[in-house]
Amino acid sequence: MKVFLGIDVGSVSTNIALMAERGEVLDYVYLRTCGQPIRALQEGLGQIDRSLPPASQVAGVATTGSARQLAGVLAGADVIKNEITSHALAALQFFPQVRTVVEIGGQDSKIIIVRQGAVVDFAMNTVCAAGTGSFLDQQAARLGIPIEEFGSYALRSKSPSQIAGRCTVFAETDMIHKQQMGHTVADIIAGLCEALVRNYLSNVAKGKEVFAPVVFQGGVAANLGIRNALQKALSMEIIVPPQYHVMGAIGAALLAKDRPGGNGHSRFRGFQVSRSESRTSSFECPDCPNACEIVEVFIDCQMVARWGDRCGKWQYQEVHPSQ
Repeated sequence: MKVFLGIDVGSVSTNIALMAERGEVLDYVYLRTCGQPIRALQEGLGQIDRSLPPASQVAGVATTGSARQLAGVLAGADVIKNEITSHALAALQFFPQVRTVVEIGGQDSKIIIVRQGAVVDFAMNTVCAAGTGSFLDQQAARLGIPIEEFGSYALRSKSPSQIAGRCTVFAETDMIHKQQMGHTVADIIAGLCEALVRNYLSNVAKGKEVFAPVVFQGGVAANLGIRNALQKALSMEIIVPPQYHVMGAIGAALLAKDRPGGNGHSRFRGFQVSRSESRTSSFECPDCPNACEIVEVFIDCQMVARWGDRCGKWQYQEVHPSQ
């Protein structure tokens, strides 16, 4: 049986989806990256290996996410694509009529405009972390509330507090001020969710035509407070897929499955990479004033890739035997 791997390595989570030839998701893994993408990728591949159906052949691998290039080299990817493409494909797979994709992850947020099954526009917010998963994790910890219960607190509110949500620093300062004034935790959390949704719509979605169906993806889609505030602000139903937190990996698996010219041959290094000694190192090139920082990737003491230079002098990638 041919299977396909989609790997999404981000700043907060590392996700891997295992897909069958007909497109059904056989298994998936969601792990915290914890600042160590190589270790998270190896752990995820090890988990998938243990759940792999008998007599399976990995016929394609694709990577996405902020560490897609690193993950692609380590795993031996056939396709390396950006998150916009991956998330749009996953949304279309489950909801062919989707017209707007809202994706809020650990460190950034995106909006993808889809018309007639094709991406026609998108925008990303990578400058400020307000409204992203890491910021919500931080505020939940500061309030002493498990992040899993953060959204349910917001739903208890009768009168949400007015919170400044355009900046993480201002939002936290405003929350503390409201606490000192005697506002309830539920009202403060509900106000924060509404403020962060306002910030998303006025910055990331600025100038975009948001039409239903709207699909909400990414880890923050689990937050009932954000979900409710988004639905209220848009005055339309928000669809949250069951596998909302690994949609990037599912989209990558679709890319691997549908890549042209695959013919069942893959550059995949095999699941033994989960047990290999993989590491990176870097150095500063002294040859010109650009002072480029060159990154080298090693697997079992063998250099397999190098990048980071502007002139191309140091670029190197191992030619895989099956390429």
